[in-house]
Amino acid sequence: MDLPVDEWKSYILQKWSLLPTAVQLTIATAETLSDVFLLSSSLLQPEDEMFLKSLSRGYFVGKDPAAPLFYREEGNKKFQEKDYTGAAVLYSKGVSHSRPHTEDIALCYANRSAALFHLGQFEACLEDIGRAQLHGYPERLLPKMLLRKAECLVALGRPQEASQTITDLESNLTSQASLALSPFQTLQRNLHHLKMKVRDKEAVMETFPAVLANALENMDLREESEQVSSASSSVSLGTDPSKGRCLVATKDVLPGELLVKEDAFVSVLIPGEVPPLPHGLGSRWDTRISNGDLYCHRCLKHTLATVPCDGCSYAKYCSLECLRRAWELYHSAECALGGLLLTLGIFCHVALRLTLVARFQDFGKVIRKLCDEINSRAVCVPESKDPVKTLSNGLGERETSGTAVETPIPGCGVNGKYENNYNAVFNLLPQTENHSPEHKFLCALSVSALCKQLQAAGFQALTAGLKSSKLKAAVAPDLCPDLHVWGVALLRHMLQLQCNAQAITTIQQTGPHVSRLGIAARQQKLKSQYFFNCSCLACQTEAHATAAAPRWEAFCCSSCRALLQGGDVLSCSSGSCTEAVSRDHLAARLRDLQRQTGLARELLRSGELEKAIQQLSGCQRDAESFLWAEHSVLGEIEDDLAQAYAALGDWKKSAAHLQKSLTVVEARHGPSSVEMGHELFKLAQILFNGFEVPEALSTIQKAETVLAVHCGPCSDEIQELQQMKSCLLDLPPVPVGPSA
Repeated sequence: MDLPVDEWKSYILQKWSLLPTAVQLTIATAETLSDVFLLSSSLLQPEDEMFLKSLSRGYFVGKDPAAPLFYREEGNKKFQEKDYTGAAVLYSKGVSHSRPHTEDIALCYANRSAALFHLGQFEACLEDIGRAQLHGYPERLLPKMLLRKAECLVALGRPQEASQTITDLESNLTSQASLALSPFQTLQRNLHHLKMKVRDKEAVMETFPAVLANALENMDLREESEQVSSASSSVSLGTDPSKGRCLVATKDVLPGELLVKEDAFVSVLIPGEVPPLPHGLGSRWDTRISNGDLYCHRCLKHTLATVPCDGCSYAKYCSLECLRRAWELYHSAECALGGLLLTLGIFCHVALRLTLVARFQDFGKVIRKLCDEINSRAVCVPESKDPVKTLSNGLGERETSGTAVETPIPGCGVNGKYENNYNAVFNLLPQTENHSPEHKFLCALSVSALCKQLQAAGFQALTAGLKSSKLKAAVAPDLCPDLHVWGVALLRHMLQLQCNAQAITTIQQTGPHVSRLGIAARQQKLKSQYFFNCSCLACQTEAHATAAAPRWEAFCCSSCRALLQGGDVLSCSSGSCTEAVSRDHLAARLRDLQRQTGLARELLRSGELEKAIQQLSGCQRDAESFLWAEHSVLGEIEDDLAQAYAALGDWKKSAAHLQKSLTVVEARHGPSSVEMGHELFKLAQILFNGFEVPEALSTIQKAETVLAVHCGPCSDEIQELQQMKSCLLDLPPVPVGPSA
């Protein structure tokens, strides 16, 4: 997704392998990004562009006039199956292919309003009803939709508006004398029930609040930094020749503390892992659900009630306002290139959007400086000992007695303060010298192909919406007639993104977090993506600690219970004990213990609880005789015993064993880890079931604190914890002594 599709990558890498060695060497040793782009783009042939176009056609982003009926019928099938979310998405696809002010789009909006109504999204339902009417919803079908509108208003606690809608509905029913008897009677019956609701002022709360979004928006910085706008005073801005601009902690940072609250300069919705459909009949009518169907393409808000672009079927927004802003800022240029941008990947798309959005800032100095440097064959993007100095004379200079003085940190303003603008983005380090020649060749050819498409579309798209003649002059064709300058800027941004882009994703537990990787694996991951070896205190401490076995893999002395240390032969760490034992012997005992524990889990799964407890208790005694108290296997045995006793309803014993397991989890992962949060959640459930009210409330508070950081306030676990707390607080007080 970040880089172009596999077919284009393979094609370009094959093209690279066939280049003469001298040409490869010339590109590999090019001193500037301008040279990399010029040399690479000169090798782009018409057949390469034709192949790329064939790949782009796999992503159909135009409007197909036959598609709305297909998607409406498919949505009706989902609706009948009571899959209202699936129905809403399919109706949205129909909307995306419809032209404005047609019966197609009106019917799709109306059908989607019905799906949203059943999902409890009453505000969104009302908006869709309004859109259906705006686009010419057929008069003959209006009564059913007006009834739905009135029901939404009742559910939202707006009885006066509901009454007016009912009056309009009655007038409409009276005028439609040709309405079939059966549907008419059904509507009349539903209308009667609705009047009763309005009279009784029954109201149902909205069931789809944007809880997470509101929670994040309401978070505030504890104290704002004077140097970095939108950042906490817990961090300051620094710079490093090899790492570029960076944030440095100035004090201990608390778990969950908000460090930066800043809108992205640009963002692009990640389409998700949905490959293009094969060519053939019906291949354009894709019924699969992707991120592009569920989120606004501008503000990234989750929505099932999208509003489509009038020019393409891909871009969708949560509101007309987002649609308008996107069109003004970038989509007017991107609209015709949707298939190409999906083929070239997220990095190329973000790079283009960066330059399009930057048109609306005073970045003429950037363009003119690039043009001057290219025309004079000067260094376009310096990669020297001070690699982030790029364009500082044109962007971040200060005058002192007629002498230009560079800002101390590249990308900051004249006052030395960081601001969220194109200057800050442009001065991020592209790490040109660290990217492989093949990768730079792939990016350069991809950008070159995109530039040719922009050139074919003309510069009108690029200057669309620019009110300032100064800005239009900055990107006018006479300055860069072959889009060379634009291409160099795009290439720079594409290389920057590997080290500087942030992917904002939904919370999913799909595997071990990077922080759970071993020191070697974590260092390798950092090296491959960010091109540096981390030397922070935590990494150094872990590297030193892993020279010996970690505590969760350690053995203990069978005589005095002290920690065993050493290589092939382990010795007791207590000075008063002479115990020594072979590591191989202990490893064999551990393997046997794990086999015995496995047998106990089989008994547990089959419901033979008493036998399982007996087996696990024996494993527990054996483990305690040679495993360190914080060994992970010992913690797993305690967790299994807690599960067994919980199944028997012995909550007190279950809690006791789970608390021992918590000690092991905390030692391995830390008190604020997500693993600790999950274990605290389990303990809270056990204590709740055992009516241990004070202990349960205390544990719920700890679990909420940890899980809120990792999972957010909308997670299922947080919601259940809050429900448990509410139940416990509603219990009558327990008398502490005899009454008189």
